[in-house]
Amino acid sequence: MCGIVGVASNVPQSERSWLSVARDTMTHRGPDDAGEWWSEDGRVGLAHRRLAILDLSPLGHQPMHLPEKRLSIVFNGEIYNFLELRRELEKFGYIFRSKSDT
Repeated sequence: MCGIVGVASNVPQSERSWLSVARDTMTHRGPDDAGEWWSEDGRVGLAHRRLAILDLSPLGHQPMHLPEKRLSIVFNGEIYNFLELRRELEKFGYIFRSKSDT
């Protein structure tokens, strides 16, 4: 069971250290890895604690990003049929970088 925390604000966040503090209070939910990301303008922050079950490699690290599309995600949950969905999406040309369900 992973843990996520984040903020989306109308104004840039000048004090950002609280996000990693909040993330690390959930170490029990995800002892295997931790990540944090802030948007360039400082209005959006995402943090994640990881319990590595699927794709134990660093490719499963979150937050995940698609820099060319400027998208980022943190995800807490399981998509039980993700292998079937993945195969279907690959037929349409989608490329996956990890073996995780995110």
